[in-house]
Amino acid sequence: MDLSRLRERDPVELTAEGSRAEGSDRLTGEEREAAVLAPVVARDGADHVLFTKRADHLSDHPGQMSFPGGGREPEDTDLLATALREAGEEIGLRSEEVEVVGRLDDIRTITDYLVRPFVARIADREYRPSDEEVAEVAVLPVAGLVDPDNYESERRDHPHYGEIRLHFFRVDGFTVWGATANMLVQLLELATDWELPPEPDRTVDADADLPG
Repeated sequence: MDLSRLRERDPVELTAEGSRAEGSDRLTGEEREAAVLAPVVARDGADHVLFTKRADHLSDHPGQMSFPGGGREPEDTDLLATALREAGEEIGLRSEEVEVVGRLDDIRTITDYLVRPFVARIADREYRPSDEEVAEVAVLPVAGLVDPDNYESERRDHPHYGEIRLHFFRVDGFTVWGATANMLVQLLELATDWELPPEPDRTVDADADLPG
């Protein structure tokens, strides 16, 4: 991955659907600030991306794949501090193991968070859940994420956002979708030669099943 492309860019805000939105990063009054870390690991001569699988008991996005992160706390000096603190709490990542290279566009989630994604290279070692919110840590190869056979998308109506496009990356038995997949799409487009297909694979009903 060529993460140097992230160093000099002007990030913008994203809507929950992953489309670009005009305006600043201002909260609407109902949202809470949050940040995540998209960690890149060089392993066995190839780049991988680290994800966490959220615990099934959580009220928001149970069982879904995500990046380490969470809501900003009063003691956090900025949103990068939020992302690093949360990564430390969730997977035991230490600050000296992190080289932050840039950030992706902000994204608004359906759970009323305004999320800032940071991208970093981290040390290659075994990471295990160190927080009850994390059920599993998955380090997925970039080669698998950019494989066209492992990607699909669908168009459906959303009760609040109208027509949206959902992305699904299925690698090594894991499915990355939702807001995390929106962030991943941008990361792969910026740092690899992968290109988002111009049209989704299918259109489905609003109540069609989603991954568990």
